[in-house]
Amino acid sequence: MRDVILQFGTSRFLQAHADLFLHEAREAGQDVPNVVVVQTSGDASRAGRLAAFADPNGYPVIIRGLEEGQPVDRTVTVKSVERGLSTARDWAEIVALFVERTAFVLSNTADAGYDVDMSEAAKGLGVDEPLTSFPAKLAQLLHARYLAGGRPLTILPCELVNRNGPVLKGLVRTFTIEAGAAQDFVEWLDANIVFANTLVDRIVSQALEPVGAVAEPYALWAIENQPGLTLPCRHPAIAVAEDIEPFERLKLHILNLGHTVLADIWLTEGRPKDETVRTILTDPSVRSRIDAVYRDEVVPGFAAMGMEREARDYVETTLARFFNPYLEHRLSDIAGNHALKIERRIAAFLEWCGRPAPTLQAIIAQTQRTL
Repeated sequence: MRDVILQFGTSRFLQAHADLFLHEAREAGQDVPNVVVVQTSGDASRAGRLAAFADPNGYPVIIRGLEEGQPVDRTVTVKSVERGLSTARDWAEIVALFVERTAFVLSNTADAGYDVDMSEAAKGLGVDEPLTSFPAKLAQLLHARYLAGGRPLTILPCELVNRNGPVLKGLVRTFTIEAGAAQDFVEWLDANIVFANTLVDRIVSQALEPVGAVAEPYALWAIENQPGLTLPCRHPAIAVAEDIEPFERLKLHILNLGHTVLADIWLTEGRPKDETVRTILTDPSVRSRIDAVYRDEVVPGFAAMGMEREARDYVETTLARFFNPYLEHRLSDIAGNHALKIERRIAAFLEWCGRPAPTLQAIIAQTQRTL
């Protein structure tokens, strides 16, 4: 049977990012495995989405925005996804797929996806039933693959976590050791499993029902090169680089930071529940505040790290993306896991650049007081 790409996470983001790239690569004549989407949360409300992934007619991704100054409004019917499974319902099938047929792993398990309860390691790495967290489940599956004499594997995490590949590997490795795995397995993990360090960048503003999404034309999937790395396809939006930290810093500390600053304003001021990024920026007071944050706090921070020109260019690109007249990117979506996003997008920026930033520091302080 053909290999598959096992994708952990049902998010609209992956539907309009990696899954779309895989579809377009196949349309261009590349031999690309099908994607099997795995729901890790057990959320019963997404049962309709899982079922819809099995539709052989695919699902729509609507690309709307400006491309080289020209309006774009096109629909791509994505057919790279074969079906959907749930760890709560289909665990035995997922284990078999992972052991026997999985060639690549994709993941996007949201901001809290790397939270691990290490006490679960006491249950061991058997696969009779899934453990709770994504890293723990991945440890179980990798151990089963090892016991079956499994071949090497590349894991492509897409979570917005700085150095997501090394972080995920560290969590999985630590969990396996805590679970009492044999040293041979730990050595096999180190030698055969590539945890790629990646950065994803595309605004996917709206989910379509039961499956599909609306996204901007801009897209990037930056992947850091390392020994043993293999990719499921080639695509113009995929950039392999020797060091992706500059991509990560620009995206996390300009675009994502800007989103979180706007979400903080939206939350603290009790603004309209359906307000979008574009509409909040039509308020002159908000626009002046975000401009000041970028001008007086963000760009100087990047300048201190030798990236002033790159930061100025990316701020300009980011603001153009925020004002995309074709997207309805709701602040209620951005505001999820707000405290964690402040830690990763704002506090991490200040720690990195080491410069004073009164507005950003005030956001951190206010969040700490409310926790």
